[in-house]
Amino acid sequence: MSTELRIIPITGIGEIQPDADLGALIYEALQQQQLTLQTGDVLVVTQKIVSKAERRLVNLNNIEPSEFAKTFAERNEKDARHVEVVLRESKRIARMDRGVIISETYHGFICANAGVDESNVEGGEFLTLLPADSDVSARIIRTRLQQLHNEEQAIDIAVIVSDTWGRAWRNGQVNMAIGVAGMEALADYRGKHDAYGYELRASVIAVADELSSAAELVMGKVDQVPVALIRGYRYIPAEGTVNTLTRDSATDMFR
Repeated sequence: MSTELRIIPITGIGEIQPDADLGALIYEALQQQQLTLQTGDVLVVTQKIVSKAERRLVNLNNIEPSEFAKTFAERNEKDARHVEVVLRESKRIARMDRGVIISETYHGFICANAGVDESNVEGGEFLTLLPADSDVSARIIRTRLQQLHNEEQAIDIAVIVSDTWGRAWRNGQVNMAIGVAGMEALADYRGKHDAYGYELRASVIAVADELSSAAELVMGKVDQVPVALIRGYRYIPAEGTVNTLTRDSATDMFR
């Protein structure tokens, strides 16, 4: 297990333009801070800059809301165009109450407003959508960083794409993983024994979520720090996928 973690905010990345090479931008920012990637490093990258680079933006001026969206928006003092985008990004609506839409996205995530967000986007008429496949996004960034580090010397690192989500049973929001590359998203302790000899039967830890939440402590919500480097965590190397974090419908008592 890890004995000490270091979490470093990566600054100087700036505003992300469509089709930006995120791997190169992150690598340049690391160099500016005189940081050299090491085997075992984990990079946590916010969804917002991934969505911007991948052109996952919607101009509200181009959205014609449905009558259903208009009715919901009028009752809850919402922008009907924003509601319409949320509905379009939803595979299934789990609940609509008190102005909040809880939906299942096409990725299989269950979250507020299908992950559609308007914060930190220049101009008030644009929304960001979740990446089409955040695992692929994480793999692309990871591969690019590995290439730039040293083409002759392989380096084993992991990349997590994170987003801020609410929680069903607690107040406050936390960062959670929506894309993973280079590591197992879960640490399975079932079958192992604790210090008292008790066999663990249900201990499966969402380490990708925990690393995302830890990274958010140095990112902040208003400081424009979209990337954090976590050093010292001993993850399980693997191709990785966020799908392992999504509870299937058969075992989900709240779906």
